[in-house]
Amino acid sequence: MTNLCIQPVILKDVVDVAPLGLDSELPHRKIIRSWLEPMTQSQTTRAVALLIFDAMLWVGLIASTVIVGNVFFKIILGMIAGFVTGRIFILGHDACHHSFTPHRGLNKILGRIAFLPSLTPFSLWDIGHNVVHHGQTNLKGFDFVWEPLSKEEYEALSPARKLLEKIYRSGFGPGIYYFIEIWWKREFFPNSKNMPAKRPIFLKDNLLVSGFAIIWIGLLVIAAVATQQSIIVSIVAGFLVPFLFWNFMIGFVVYVHHTHTKVAWYDKKSEWLRAQPFVSTTVHLTFPLGWGHLMHQIMEHTAHHVDASIPLYTLKSAQNKLEEILPGRIISQRFTFKWYIETAKRCKLYDFENKAWLDFNGYETAKSAVVQLKSIQESKPTLGTIQANA
Repeated sequence: MTNLCIQPVILKDVVDVAPLGLDSELPHRKIIRSWLEPMTQSQTTRAVALLIFDAMLWVGLIASTVIVGNVFFKIILGMIAGFVTGRIFILGHDACHHSFTPHRGLNKILGRIAFLPSLTPFSLWDIGHNVVHHGQTNLKGFDFVWEPLSKEEYEALSPARKLLEKIYRSGFGPGIYYFIEIWWKREFFPNSKNMPAKRPIFLKDNLLVSGFAIIWIGLLVIAAVATQQSIIVSIVAGFLVPFLFWNFMIGFVVYVHHTHTKVAWYDKKSEWLRAQPFVSTTVHLTFPLGWGHLMHQIMEHTAHHVDASIPLYTLKSAQNKLEEILPGRIISQRFTFKWYIETAKRCKLYDFENKAWLDFNGYETAKSAVVQLKSIQESKPTLGTIQANA
């Protein structure tokens, strides 16, 4: 699995900016984006080649779940297909941001194709991700993605809902969280409570992914009958396992992008605006052995939130540039299971007033990064030093 260097990206002259010390104010977002402007060039040929490669790999893996006779290996191949589903989804994610190719119409077509294996309705993802999540990152009451509850909110829940919240925040529940809270409630034929707006394209995109699922399952049934295999095993290995694996993969990715002992959440929009959260509320998670590359650089997340028009194949360069100019300002974390388990243990509830993570008993477990803000009366948005008090 590769990023297919069909044609090297020839960047414009990279802006030469001296590193800013921690005592310097963070420039306006427009200025920071200007540093990364050379990395915003997208390529149609490369984008299409990436999608074709991953799509062929996905089809081959799904077909292999039928061809291979051993049930154990069928499940393994189904899990790998689920991982490739995540890779293809990342391509669709770029298309939804219109950073995949330079053509908006083509992005919409390729994005819908790329979202089919994950059964993601393109237009609904666009609203939830681009408008809500990117527009209101880590703002309580707006950004619903892994939004932590306060102690008071948690105490007001029913016993059953408290148990579900504990499962979500256990470290083992990202897939359950994503399936229920994101895909089921907000994407797959959502009700008026979870999606007040009603647009014809929402229904069309849901019918598109539903039709794809029916064809997918139908082909597995036909193949199972033709090869005299168990229909149930074929559906489990070739459909259910890839879809479940994908849910756990995306649930994990979204969780670690914005959940960290240093990451702050806000419940006051004025405070949130002054904090320029596109830098302070995202985590750059690094992996050994090239796993970040296998995931199409989706973990280079600070650069993505600074400028979502940067295509995945130049995100690493953009992230490196940001960390070079803003040393000590960006939360960069090397992934280890020890770190992940500790994060899940400490990040249960949130004290929005004191900017601290709590456990389910309401005891403080970690202070978030303290953002030194200028007066709200000042017209120019600025962000001072980010100090970790964990």
